[in-house]
Amino acid sequence: MNPFRPERARVRHEIGATVRLAIPLILAQLAAVGSNVIDAVLSGHVGAHVLGAVAVGASIWSLAIVSGIGMMMAVPPSVAQLDGAGRRGEVGAVFRQALWLALAMGALLWFAVRHAGPLIDLIGVTPSLRDDVLRFLFAISWGAPALTCYFALRGLSEGLSLTRPSMYFGFGGLLLLIPLGYVLMFGKLGIPPQGAHGCGIATATALWLEMTGFAVYVMKHRNYRGLNLLEHFEWPDWRRIAALLHVGAPMAVTLLAEGGLFVATALIISTLGEDVIASHQVALNVATLFFMVPLGLAMAITVRVGNAVGRGDASGVRYAGFCGIGLTLASQMVSAALMLALPHFIATLYTHDGKVIALAAQLIVLAGLFQFSDGIQVASNGALRGLKDTRMPMAITLFAYWCVGMPAGWWLAFHRGLGARGMWMGLIAGLSVAAILLFTRFWRSARGERWRSHLPMAEAQARA
Repeated sequence: MNPFRPERARVRHEIGATVRLAIPLILAQLAAVGSNVIDAVLSGHVGAHVLGAVAVGASIWSLAIVSGIGMMMAVPPSVAQLDGAGRRGEVGAVFRQALWLALAMGALLWFAVRHAGPLIDLIGVTPSLRDDVLRFLFAISWGAPALTCYFALRGLSEGLSLTRPSMYFGFGGLLLLIPLGYVLMFGKLGIPPQGAHGCGIATATALWLEMTGFAVYVMKHRNYRGLNLLEHFEWPDWRRIAALLHVGAPMAVTLLAEGGLFVATALIISTLGEDVIASHQVALNVATLFFMVPLGLAMAITVRVGNAVGRGDASGVRYAGFCGIGLTLASQMVSAALMLALPHFIATLYTHDGKVIALAAQLIVLAGLFQFSDGIQVASNGALRGLKDTRMPMAITLFAYWCVGMPAGWWLAFHRGLGARGMWMGLIAGLSVAAILLFTRFWRSARGERWRSHLPMAEAQARA
């Protein structure tokens, strides 16, 4: 008998399970990116002024999005651990408290987005755009509670290893946004043209319809029966909410740190000229599209690791984490090969301007170089999230992005005269440091079974 056959069979099983979970999540993330593309295309056809207002407003709204998503990232590992432990009857209580947290977070984001005027002034937005940016933000802010509740529902479903609904409703929201945006922005069916304000209304409306559809699906579908999700009204339980905040708040800070790095990079590059800005946007769009694959895999890794933790399966934690990270590296080999081999061809898909193509191609090559570090950092973070280990990863990402990546990029861009390329080299440095430290953190936690400290004490003793 081949002594390696059981290990190979387990690796194949783990990879197969991760891929089945990840594919719908990858498609759901691509649908989310698609909504930004639709807003940009519709705005661009209305006019350059509307496109500029929507672009600035969308950048500010993206900070609200990552804050809400980060906070709701506490739900999948919490549900996955209960599911893995065979304690599905307790999922309902966690979900009800997650809804209270989602509503509170949604109200906070609604208020923050509607009072973004000082941030707009700090950024230095052209005065002619300011009023339309604010109108866009006022309209889209009404979608904040729907956004956070939607991700609470997604977290519940994904924690139960049911990832297809995320894909279904992600693309459903995308299909709703197209006609809504067209009618409101251009002024059809007797409605006067609303421009950027119409774009905000359309996006907020699509979010509410998307969330409502997901909620009805969860309440009616047989896969969610027996979870006692809304069997009775329950006031906020501050102990359970604190447990969710313990996991979710660091994730929100982590995503803000990463998102803030890219926003700050874009603002710095915007001082280098229009061609440079356009080149950066092309390369960033390419990198973002390819990033959806490791991001979807990381979400699946969170669920697989969380299930293993719930079972008290130490080897299962290691197999789920390391197989998932290996799978992510394989996917990154494909994206890196495409970016390194075809940078000019990819750039020509976005523009016909020779100067923009030349610089964008250089930046796409740099994006190809950081595919491996980007994949390792997001996959390792996903594995640590499955362990409910989020505070140290938060510290690691803050250090890597803002103490290494940003200073290195600034120095290379302005002191070494490398411009946009220098800022992207800084991104490579920050992502590489994050990848090394996060992978090391998971390696030590999984091999040393440090994850047992994240279980309740009595339960950990019972499993020992």
